Amino acid sequence: MSIDPVTLGLARSALATDPPTTTAPTDGATAQTTAQTPGKDMFLKLLVAQLKYQNPMQPVDSSQFMAQTAQFTMVEKLEAMAAQTDALVAGEASQRAAGLLGRQVSYLDHDGVAQTGVVTGTRFGTDGPVLVLGTTEIPLGDVREVTLAPAAPTPAPATPAPATA
Repeated sequence: MSIDPVTLGLARSALATDPPTTTAPTDGATAQTTAQTPGKDMFLKLLVAQLKYQNPMQPVDSSQFMAQTAQFTMVEKLEAMAAQTDALVAGEASQRAAGLLGRQVSYLDHDGVAQTGVVTGTRFGTDGPVLVLGTTEIPLGDVREVTLAPAAPTPAPATPAPATA
């Protein structure tokens, strides 16, 4: 199927009517406006525009329509696979953070000074796992070295008091 210039122009104008997407900040930052990226919504709008403005004397060939439908399905499946991969990566990072509980880690603080501390907890921030070292929190990606935590001194066994008769 060939698309005549009028149909192509109408399809482009139909796609250009959407305003850019604005994302609301979740951490006090300013809102960000991003341009619409090609995806399933744009593909579907283009397909609908093609059907709406097609030449009635030369309707869409059914095999081409099926090919476009298959492409649309493939785009949806690829987006789902990308979302699953993102979730898998986030889960793996969470596992790595949890595996550091009780370990001593070395990192550079915001002044560039090497620091060490024992991981006492983890939390999951917007940028991924964050390690809690007492009152200090550091992103997992800032860890430079992981070692066994120093052993706590074992208390001496208590000596029993002499029995009084």
